[in-house]
Amino acid sequence: MNKKTIVIVGAGPAGLTAAYELLKKSKEYNVIVFEGSSEIGGISKTVNYKGNRIDIGGHRFFSKNDQIMNWWNTILPTQGHSSMDDLLLNKSKELDSKGPDPEQSDIVMLIRQRVSRIFYLKKFFQYPISVQPETFINMGLWRTAKAGFGYLAACVVKREENSLEDFYINRFGKPLYKMFFENYTEKVWGIHPSKLGADWGSQRVKGLSVLAILKDILTKPFKNAGSIDQKDIETSLIEQFLYPKYGPGQMWETVAQLIQANGGYIEMNSLVKELIIEDKKVVSVIVEKDGSTEHIACDYLISSMPIKDLIGAMKCDDLNDEVKKIAQDLPYRDFMTVGLLMDKLLITNKTKQQTWDNIVPDTWIYIQEPDVKIGRLQIFNNWSPYMVSDFKNKVWIGLEYFCNEGDELWKMKDEAFIQLAIKELDKIGIISEKDVNDSIRIKVKKAYPSYFGSYYQLDKVIDFLNPIENLYCIGRNGQHRYNNMDHSMLTAIECVKHITKETFDKNIIWRVNTEQEYHEKKS
Repeated sequence: MNKKTIVIVGAGPAGLTAAYELLKKSKEYNVIVFEGSSEIGGISKTVNYKGNRIDIGGHRFFSKNDQIMNWWNTILPTQGHSSMDDLLLNKSKELDSKGPDPEQSDIVMLIRQRVSRIFYLKKFFQYPISVQPETFINMGLWRTAKAGFGYLAACVVKREENSLEDFYINRFGKPLYKMFFENYTEKVWGIHPSKLGADWGSQRVKGLSVLAILKDILTKPFKNAGSIDQKDIETSLIEQFLYPKYGPGQMWETVAQLIQANGGYIEMNSLVKELIIEDKKVVSVIVEKDGSTEHIACDYLISSMPIKDLIGAMKCDDLNDEVKKIAQDLPYRDFMTVGLLMDKLLITNKTKQQTWDNIVPDTWIYIQEPDVKIGRLQIFNNWSPYMVSDFKNKVWIGLEYFCNEGDELWKMKDEAFIQLAIKELDKIGIISEKDVNDSIRIKVKKAYPSYFGSYYQLDKVIDFLNPIENLYCIGRNGQHRYNNMDHSMLTAIECVKHITKETFDKNIIWRVNTEQEYHEKKS
């Protein structure tokens, strides 16, 4: 039997999910994954620096889709015994009695507690902003009064949602938007929220509002706090999530091994440079590796590469200049992380949550101070104790910066940028420079598809791509949509269903994460 060759571009969550699903469903496919870098996992990779692991961007493993939760649990089963930090603290939690022991096995998902707060005015605020006395005390009487009246005004007069600014003001009121959303959003995206599409809010925080927060507070006493099943909770408010013992990259490294064990091929450092298209079909790709090129014939092409690069690589007669221009101008936000190995932090744990050595319990902290460039701070000790080589004595943190490839921050030498980052955290009182033991800087291109500029004409690009019958665009960059990991995986799963003739509507792939009922349904 002649096998059909399926070329997959990109070894991130979407590409690897597609490869795994294809091989699981049938032996009739010859599946080849081409990855341009030397690392598995895309932006969901884990970087190992001297035994200290960095999660690029912070990846909670939680989905309202049962199929995804079960998929993850099949690859890495949920823990059945206490992890290192819980043993040290003598803490217990609801576990899977049949699950592995993270002290004995590496093939395991941990159940972790979500704590993420905002650091503003050199004080901590709950994220999302909570209706609690601590919030009002930290804000002060005048700011609290303004926020209250502003929210009431937003309830009475709704703005037409033409921008992300409109989206936030409608849900929180103008004063709260000014305090907690405006500056931070501009820091992340490099553009004012009034110029960003409201689509971002509808996809990322669609259920988040003051009313949603109040509802969560009122109903929390009646919920099972120990359960990982939190389908009725707005995603931004969930309190527990799953997390691989060694970070998100462990999930995708394990999946990659399973793909190869089932007869699939993963070619690293292999760039897909050209797509040859004839009669609305991709007939072959040209791949560059180690300075030489190879021509690969294919029956299907599944792309998770940035749409900008996909269109740029196409060789076909009917690709018009307008589509080329729209794709070429699609905006992206790039990303840098500085890992710092610390003796200690200056901020201490004043919450009721018990932690080892009394470090703050946050997985990440949103830095809202306007006089520093840092956007978020990750504390990897709290993601998993196994992310830190010396968990008992050191704190391993990640300082996250949002930038554009080629801008002033991006072009700085590693040592100069690391010093800038250290001085920023020292300036706002989170660390002391003298407590830094070691450091590393990591750059990630095209980490976040942006929602402005030619993004508003993306439909014209999609209309060009969709009629190419054996081409499928999946994942975050493959669709230029700021998907979470589970949504990226779902685009891959729907793609495979179309190839295997389980579904016949190719548009379903593009509708993932645009229809709330789709990704919250039980499977």
